[in-house]
Amino acid sequence: MSEAGVSDPTHVAHRDNHTHRDVNGGWLRPAVFGAMDGLVSNLGLMTGVAGSSAAPQTIVISGLAGLAAGAFSMAAGEYTSVASQRELVQAELEVERRELRRSPGEEIRELAALYEARGVDGDLALQVAEQLHRDPEQALEIHAREELGVDPADLPSPTVAAVSSFFSFSLGAVLPVLPYLFGTTALWPAVVLALVGLFACGAVVARVTARPWWFSGLRQLGLGAAAAGVTYGLGALFGVAVG
Repeated sequence: MSEAGVSDPTHVAHRDNHTHRDVNGGWLRPAVFGAMDGLVSNLGLMTGVAGSSAAPQTIVISGLAGLAAGAFSMAAGEYTSVASQRELVQAELEVERRELRRSPGEEIRELAALYEARGVDGDLALQVAEQLHRDPEQALEIHAREELGVDPADLPSPTVAAVSSFFSFSLGAVLPVLPYLFGTTALWPAVVLALVGLFACGAVVARVTARPWWFSGLRQLGLGAAAAGVTYGLGALFGVAVG
């Protein structure tokens, strides 16, 4: 405080500039994890096929098939999952809308009780609830946020989820295939490129976590390398058994 009893303006500016990172991850988290999924799964598939002493042509065909199958599977799964979730939320919102029309007084008291449980005085909580209920759509939005934990105006899109999953998975899955498409016949360039991609994805994920970028990158690189090693060993065993 200044001598005149006015808050220090520099202190106010500091508080105004106080921000937090996006703890939900926004678009970044699903996009990066979709790419990781594509990288790990297709790298594992290709190293497994390579472990069986398959020809380079067979390895690249397996990689392309894994890319296509995985991307379409991810897209279909995300669409179905998000669409089902959206339909469930919409059904619950309709239930809440009917209750607001049928028993407005009870809904007002219910909302007031929620605020009171959070420390608001009973009379003030009731006044706030009554004011919020003057607009039916606003009342529905408030009840949805408080009771269901959702924003009716910001429900996820199944189409957006499917398309983003398709492309993020494809972007990750194509990395281990690229060296073969450019003419290599050895497995190691594909493994190196995929592991570099996994390190990069892990480092990017650090933007929405408290971990250092190098820690997240090395962790993801280690997990991907372990998956590739295990599948290569299994491919070698299966190749011997089948051969």
